[in-house]
Amino acid sequence: MNSLLHDRIAGVLIPIFAIRGKGDLGIGDAVSLMEFVDWAATAGLRLVKMLPINETGGDHSPYNALSSRALDPTTIRTSPEALPDLHQDEYDNAVRNIPAEKLDGALVDYSVVKPLKRSLLETAYERFLHNHLSKKSRRGQEFLDFVEAQRDWLPDYTLFRVLLDDHHGYRWDTWPEEHRTPAGARKWVGELGTHKTQIFEKRMRFFAYVQWIAFTQWHQTKAHAAARGVALMGDIPFGISFQSADVWAHPKLFKTGWCGGTPADKIFKHDAFVQRWGQNWGIPLYDWPAHRAERFHWWRRRVHGVREFFEFFRIDHVLGFYRIYGFPWRPDRNDEFLPLSWDEARERTGGEIPHFCPRPDDTLENKEQNRREGEEYLRAILKEAGSGHIIGEDLGEVPDYVRPNLTELGIAGYKIPIWEKRPDGGLIPGSDYEALSLATYATHDHDPIRTMWEHLIRDSSGSHGDHARYELRILCDYAGIPAEHPPKTYTETVHMALLRALFESNSRIAVAMITDLFGRKERFNSPGVASGDNWTQRMHAPMSELGKDPRIPRIRQLIQESGRLGK
Repeated sequence: MNSLLHDRIAGVLIPIFAIRGKGDLGIGDAVSLMEFVDWAATAGLRLVKMLPINETGGDHSPYNALSSRALDPTTIRTSPEALPDLHQDEYDNAVRNIPAEKLDGALVDYSVVKPLKRSLLETAYERFLHNHLSKKSRRGQEFLDFVEAQRDWLPDYTLFRVLLDDHHGYRWDTWPEEHRTPAGARKWVGELGTHKTQIFEKRMRFFAYVQWIAFTQWHQTKAHAAARGVALMGDIPFGISFQSADVWAHPKLFKTGWCGGTPADKIFKHDAFVQRWGQNWGIPLYDWPAHRAERFHWWRRRVHGVREFFEFFRIDHVLGFYRIYGFPWRPDRNDEFLPLSWDEARERTGGEIPHFCPRPDDTLENKEQNRREGEEYLRAILKEAGSGHIIGEDLGEVPDYVRPNLTELGIAGYKIPIWEKRPDGGLIPGSDYEALSLATYATHDHDPIRTMWEHLIRDSSGSHGDHARYELRILCDYAGIPAEHPPKTYTETVHMALLRALFESNSRIAVAMITDLFGRKERFNSPGVASGDNWTQRMHAPMSELGKDPRIPRIRQLIQESGRLGK
């Protein structure tokens, strides 16, 4: 049985890429996070929650990673102070001709950041090979020890990464036949000839070096946070990208012909496919019998990897362990299926249509079977989590058996005030929230609370504003704001009332997104929208200025008054 800390704590959600630290080269990194931890401790925030930090692909989405274990190279501080194998002149030459606004703008420019950090890491790697690995120094041995400790995933990952570069990022199922499996690829590498094989293996070793540096810096960051009394909270996406080293290396663990997603949703007015068919995320479904046969080894090692850097972790879309909506085609065929009827879709898929997998919750027997299997999978994760504290993202259309089951397992769920309503539509006050829960106004996928407030004010004044007026009343009641005449603008009084209500809730953990903490309107992601701005938004101010905000003492006071400051 897993249990949360008995203390009431307040925390803040911030994506690692959003932190603006000193010398961060245009994107937040492990050293920037140390700066942020120092600030959080001063503000009375004892938990810093992040999005996944695994290596991303071309869309830069933390939820569509290339590996369940490899860390993203952009999270590495690539300065001479943090990277011992890099010289100052090499660093200066690399950044000299890059315009300052590219490295200190409001948005992450991945087209600049990723090549820059890659170049610096390659330069450092060459010196490491010459000064340490070839001379069998102590530092060289530390690298070899890391490679040995990570042997359950690192060899497949490094082989996959070199091939991915060679194939310009194209999907692995389009590669030549000899590259589509680890065994085939290794045989092919061995037949290249001595010189070419050595070059290929050197390139593989580079990706192992990058992971060694990343793991080292993140371990240092975790230790720094612990010394400041701040817990770090990570994030495990339920799914894994089809274009990942995991699916390439272990295809038998996945149903690669099926993709997870959600049913049709009329809310997405801009997306005809989502309205008609649903969201097709492209993540392959798990072959759970195959995972059971190997005693959930892949999942247990994934959890073990997250525990290396985080005391808490959130499982994104925990509902997927019980049942998930599946599509019998990949997202690149969505346009093909958009105009089709269900019968026409069946003809194209050999009789299959989108449905809940492994079964819908349409009978008591199916519900019980889904509950029982979901509990089995989560118990395997809990066993590996040990002293780690698990939070399940249980938002959306939640089957009635899920939240009681999560509570029984000791897994905290989410409480988003505007969605927490009684059967009659009335507000559930924060004082009635279960202690085993995490309260927050928004996740990275939602509008910040200020934007929500302004939209409700705007929409409530129209002739068809009944729903907006109802939602606004719920929010006012939760925060103790007179609902008859709510302020027409998002005032400082509204802001502090909302923060106070969140911190005073009965949930053991109360988390404010960084934008909500400061009453900002920037957004990190708009689901279902192919926007170039997704996953790029940075903080409104660098860390050097954040501590000067005059509201920080007031926020700390609210945290203290709500009993979340600790001893």
